[in-house]
Amino acid sequence: MKKIIIFVFLIFIGIIVMYLYINISNDEIAKKLEKKLLSTDLPNNTEIIDSISVSGKLTGNGNGMQYFGAILIKTDLSKNDLDEYYNQFRENEWSYIIVAQKSSKIEVIEHGNYKFNKYNPLNNAEKEKYYMIYSWGVSKNNFLQETDVRGH
Repeated sequence: MKKIIIFVFLIFIGIIVMYLYINISNDEIAKKLEKKLLSTDLPNNTEIIDSISVSGKLTGNGNGMQYFGAILIKTDLSKNDLDEYYNQFRENEWSYIIVAQKSSKIEVIEHGNYKFNKYNPLNNAEKEKYYMIYSWGVSKNNFLQETDVRGH
């Protein structure tokens, strides 16, 4: 009886360790997106205000993990100027996407209530200076994608 209890306990511990490993690994994929955005040279007269990374089922229907990294910047440049600048860093259509940020809420994420904690324009005119630069990522490890319960 004692051997059965030990065996069940070890299986339970193994499941917990696997669950934590999967979550941490998927979070790290999203964190790498955020770090890449943070390490990219900024255009002149631009400052980083905040950043975020998220992994899970973030948009759309069905199952599957999604990875998201973003920075919130403040600049006097226009969206077109930013788009032209960040075009040199784009690897695909899902990287270095630029949107005007009119509130703290991250609108491109449909599932969940994610926001920038440091978004704090003083007035409406200053809101025009805030932009989010974001990228979506993928994992090359199907096991991580299929076994994370956050993707279902």
